[in-house]
Amino acid sequence: MSKRVCSQCGRTMSQYNPDSQCAPCSRVDNEPGIPDRAWRDEGVYRALSAWDFATVLRLVRHRSGRSQKAVQGLTGLTQSFISELENDRKQVEGRETIIALLTGLGLPSDLRQLLLTPFGRAAAENQAAAVDPALPWTATRMVTALDAAAGGAMNGMKRRSVIAALGGAGLAQYVLHAAVAPAEAMASTSTGGVRISSEMLTSLQSTTDALRQADASHGSGTLARTASTHLQVLLGLLKDGTFDEPTGRQLAAVTADTAIQTGWYLFDSGAHTAAQNLLLGALRAAHASGDSRLRAGALSFLAIHEYSVGDPRNAVTAARTARQMIADQDAPALHAMLLTRQARGHARLREDRQALAALDEAAELCARGRGENDPDWLYWINPGEVRGQAGSCFLDLGHPARAAEEFAEARGTLGADDLRTRAQFLSRTATAQMRAGDAEAGCATGHEVLTLARGVQSARLDDNLAAMLSEVRRFRTAAPARELIDRGRTVMKERAA
Repeated sequence: MSKRVCSQCGRTMSQYNPDSQCAPCSRVDNEPGIPDRAWRDEGVYRALSAWDFATVLRLVRHRSGRSQKAVQGLTGLTQSFISELENDRKQVEGRETIIALLTGLGLPSDLRQLLLTPFGRAAAENQAAAVDPALPWTATRMVTALDAAAGGAMNGMKRRSVIAALGGAGLAQYVLHAAVAPAEAMASTSTGGVRISSEMLTSLQSTTDALRQADASHGSGTLARTASTHLQVLLGLLKDGTFDEPTGRQLAAVTADTAIQTGWYLFDSGAHTAAQNLLLGALRAAHASGDSRLRAGALSFLAIHEYSVGDPRNAVTAARTARQMIADQDAPALHAMLLTRQARGHARLREDRQALAALDEAAELCARGRGENDPDWLYWINPGEVRGQAGSCFLDLGHPARAAEEFAEARGTLGADDLRTRAQFLSRTATAQMRAGDAEAGCATGHEVLTLARGVQSARLDDNLAAMLSEVRRFRTAAPARELIDRGRTVMKERAA
């Protein structure tokens, strides 16, 4: 479908502007603009740095006293879109809509740099790391970053990583730069190295896929070291192999997928800083591949890292940015998965309304089934997964009874072979049941979890088991609770050994 342009100036029109003219051309002389003072607020600065345009609009509009109808006149966006954006039911998709929104609101020129500049002193200190997201992203830097991260993972992080652990606005900038940095050249300069063939890439990808299946069944276990070795092979080919531009992008795609999975195995094993390093390097490789879905995948795992052990706001930023990257893809399952990540971030921040809105949209998209552009590696997203994530959100929001209901609905959809996922969800189910006061059901579920746990190696599961056993101690005067506590103590000793 061809893009619409303004009949007056020829500017590309936003898909949300139904008029024949863009906002600046159609704005009447007496339309009240946004005063400069409305922009001078720390919350606005942070929202701009995080590309959180819903918060930018909400803050600027309230600080200026302008109505949604007035904003409609300024931006050319429909009032319904403005309302849904402010209430986190819509997101800004595409450059044209971003330009229409910020230009219409009159973004001061001195604040434009915030869209690509980290906020605050802490972010400036983070940029002292050898890999600076503000510098051009190149294939060489991508390989260097991943080589250091993978080597650090294999050597207990004794080597100094090229990517320092990032947080706050420093991580937000890194994430956002992946959305706007130009694509790097990927053809190799080597002429005497191994020539990379499509058959070789297929074989390398099959190894990554096999490791992914093993993780889904029994947890990360010792997969991190094996996957790191596989990743080093791929990095060796990127350094010394011979390949043209298209093949280089395919090699970068396999490398990105492998790095994402390796980062996930490290995270599931409890090596959180090493995991972040791998995932940031994976984001670079995904960017080099030119596949926006892989970039979204890397950001989805970064979101898990952030809402679990980092800053939940970064989880929201990562998920939102990923959705903007795939706005042109027919991928409802991928969008649904990213919305669950966003919801988990909101839930950790105790932002009930935003979390529930994201979960509702995720459920609607998941019900549509798979789209033409949904990636093969996203085979596990289904209504049960969304319900399970909803249960985790309600647990974080302090609604254990509702959480237990959601987990119960999710339980019937879990695959029998996905032991780690079943154990994770059931451990949270038991915690929710006991927090809701149903000790009998919680203890029964707890025994199921302990049986499953014997076949799963996962530090995350260990954390969930510890939380479950801590919860049951509230009922330790009852015989079923004492039995679960005693058995749990034995299982946890075995896992620690």
